[in-house]
Amino acid sequence: MSVSRPAQARFRAAIPIRPRFRPNFVIRSNRTFSDAKDDAKPSPEVKGPNMDQLPHVSEEAAATAKITGEKGPDLQQGTPIQEILQGDKSAQEHMPKVIKDEIKPSNPKGSRSFSTSARRPTETIPQPTTARQEPAVQETESLIPGIRIPTDHRLRQRYDPLVHQVTNLLMRDGKLGVAQRNMAEILNHLRTSPPPTPSPQRPLLPGSPPPSHLPLNPTLYMTVAIDSVAPLLRIRAERGAAGGGVALQIPIPLGQRQRRRQAVQWILDAASKRKNRGSGRGGFAQRVAEELIAVAEGRSGVWERRGVVHKLGVSARVNLNSKRR
Repeated sequence: MSVSRPAQARFRAAIPIRPRFRPNFVIRSNRTFSDAKDDAKPSPEVKGPNMDQLPHVSEEAAATAKITGEKGPDLQQGTPIQEILQGDKSAQEHMPKVIKDEIKPSNPKGSRSFSTSARRPTETIPQPTTARQEPAVQETESLIPGIRIPTDHRLRQRYDPLVHQVTNLLMRDGKLGVAQRNMAEILNHLRTSPPPTPSPQRPLLPGSPPPSHLPLNPTLYMTVAIDSVAPLLRIRAERGAAGGGVALQIPIPLGQRQRRRQAVQWILDAASKRKNRGSGRGGFAQRVAEELIAVAEGRSGVWERRGVVHKLGVSARVNLNSKRR
């Protein structure tokens, strides 16, 4: 006997119904017309590409003259017919004879209004002057009375003249970069060193700043040391000056650059004999700086070489009056 199973009722899930969107405002219909006649606005005028151009030169000059109160060009007067016909050859053939005579050049064919002769009148030839004129210097004198400024004058140099000269003397085998590095280390050593103590027997150059101020300006420090020990003259041996084969020693004065060159060479020779206190590539620069400090304090042997040259120069003054052949 079969037993029937009771049928179970299955219900489908109800789909939620979304409410339709309802706007809160009321849509009104727009009116395409207006009762008032004043509401109508005129449409802007459309200009073409050639309608808004700048005024002519004559019109602009007339407007400017009207503003400034001056007399401007006459706009009622047109361009002369002669100027118009000069560029039109076909129109020149049919124009009246009166206009042809005005356009026709006054000079006959083959003649010139100027002379091609190479000869000039005597009065127009400039007379040679004995004194050499320098227009650049004369123009400068008129601007600054009493001061003559050379044409090759420069306002400022990149390096001090003595620094540039010593750097060139330090250079070996054309290595300027190495010489500039050594020059920078020398100045740095002079700046960081204690103030020198000058010797009373070997004083520095007259007019130099106090020793306590020298490390503040290493370039001035080096300049004072070199100029103080620089010789004033050199001895030249001239053979046959007094007759025969005997050479006479004649003192020759030196310029500033020559004096400094001789002093720097003496300082470099004395620095090369010093011993290195450390290792590295800055040893040579340190020795040169120590020699400059020794010169400022009067302890360097360069002073003795300077004294020997000056003694020879004083004793050789007698040879200046000797008869030279």
